[in-house]
Amino acid sequence: MMKIDKSLQSVTTVSLAEGKKRTDVNSTSADLPQVNNVHLSPNATKLQNIDSNLTSGSVVNSARIQEIKQAISEGNFQINPEVVADKLLETVRELIQSKNGEA
Repeated sequence: MMKIDKSLQSVTTVSLAEGKKRTDVNSTSADLPQVNNVHLSPNATKLQNIDSNLTSGSVVNSARIQEIKQAISEGNFQINPEVVADKLLETVRELIQSKNGEA
C-alpha cells in the first residue's frame, strides 16, 4: 500500500502563489512607459463632430411641437397640401442629387 503525504500544499494555494509570482514578474515590464497611438480617419473625425453638434444643440423645437399638439387636440390644425407637396418634392430632389453624387 501507498502512504499519502498530507504535508503537500493544496492546489489552490500553489495556484495563488504562482499567480502572484507571475504578476510580480510582469510588473517590471509595466514600469516601462507605454505609448498608445490612435489614428482616426477623416470620416471618423467628421462623425465625431456631427455627434458633438447634435448633442450640444437641440434639433427638435419643443415649443413648436407643443403648439401643433395643442392645435390638433383642439381641432384647429390646418394642413396646407401645397406646402406638404412642395416639401416632399424638395426632399425627393435632395435624395436624387445625393444618390447621383451631386450633393
